[in-house]
Amino acid sequence: MSRVAVSGYYGFGNTGDEAIALSIVREVKTRGLTPLLLSNTPHDTAQTYGCEAAPRMNPAALLLAVARSRVLLSGGGGLLQDRTSARTLTYYLGVIRLARLLGKRVVIFNQSVGPLSPQGGRRVAAALAGLRIIVRDEGSLNTLEQLGLRGELGGDPALLLRPTPELSRVGQDVIIAPRGDVTEALPALQEVTRRLRLEGRHVTALSLMPAHDDEAAHTLGANHVISTRDPQAALDAIARSGYVIGVRLHAVILAAAAGTPFSGVAYDPKVRGFCADAGAPVHSTTPEVDRLVDETLRRVTPDWNAIEDMKLRASNSFSRALG
Repeated sequence: MSRVAVSGYYGFGNTGDEAIALSIVREVKTRGLTPLLLSNTPHDTAQTYGCEAAPRMNPAALLLAVARSRVLLSGGGGLLQDRTSARTLTYYLGVIRLARLLGKRVVIFNQSVGPLSPQGGRRVAAALAGLRIIVRDEGSLNTLEQLGLRGELGGDPALLLRPTPELSRVGQDVIIAPRGDVTEALPALQEVTRRLRLEGRHVTALSLMPAHDDEAAHTLGANHVISTRDPQAALDAIARSGYVIGVRLHAVILAAAAGTPFSGVAYDPKVRGFCADAGAPVHSTTPEVDRLVDETLRRVTPDWNAIEDMKLRASNSFSRALG
C-alpha cells in the first residue's frame, strides 16, 4: 500500500485547514494512493475523512507514520513562518528533516512561505535546499527567491472543493467571516453590517474557527450567525450567498471555489497575496467602510479567469508532487 503522509495544521477545529485536508484526501485517493494525515485529533480526522491518521505530537507515532509512507507532503497552509512562534517553524521543519533522514520523497506542498525573521529565513533555506517546493501565491515565490530557493506556483487545495449540487444562490445575502484575533477590523465590519442591513441585505456572520471567532461573529450585529468546523457546510453557505467579506483566508478561498464574489481584509500577507492573484478587492485591517459597502452592493467580481488558472495549478500540483 503506497501511503502519502501529510503534515499540516489538522485537527485543531480550523475550518480553512480542514478544507485543505478534505481536498488533499480526495485528490490523493483519486490517484490510487493512501493518505495519512498527521493530526491533533487523529481518531476524529480518520473518521471524518475516511483516511489514515496519526498523532502529530507523539514522537514514536510520528516516526512510524513517516517511515510507513512513500511521500511526505508538507502542507498546505501557512506552515513555514515564525510570526506565530518559532516553535511552529521548528515543528514543521523537524517533520521535513525526519522524512529526509528516512529517505522519503518530500514536497513542500501549496504553502504560503513567510513571514520569516532573518533567523527563520536561514533555517528554512537550509531545511528546504534541494526539495521540490510548490507554493500557492506569487508573494511566496518572491520570498523563496530572497532565500535562494526555487519554487513553483500551485494553488490552495481547497479551491478544488465543490458545493453541494443544485444549491440556490441568493444575491441579496452577504457573508462576513471575521477573525477573533483581528480586533481592529471589528468596528468597521460592524458598521458595514449595519449599513448593508439598512440596504436590505441579509447578513450572515460566519465563524470558521468557532473557539476563536464565535465572539467576534456575534458582535457584528448580523441577521444570522453560522459557526462550523465543517468545510462542506461553510462552502455551501458561501455558495448560497451573493457576496463574501473575509478576514479569514479560507473565507475568500472558498468563495473563489464556489464562484461567489468576495473582498478580503488582509490581516496577513497571505490574504493580500491571494486577493491580488485573484484580481479581487483587498483592504487593510481597518477597512474603508464606504468602499467596502460599495463593493458589496455592486458585487464587484474578481478575475474569474485567474481563479480558473489557480484551480488548474492546484489540480496539476498533485501530479507534480506525487509523481
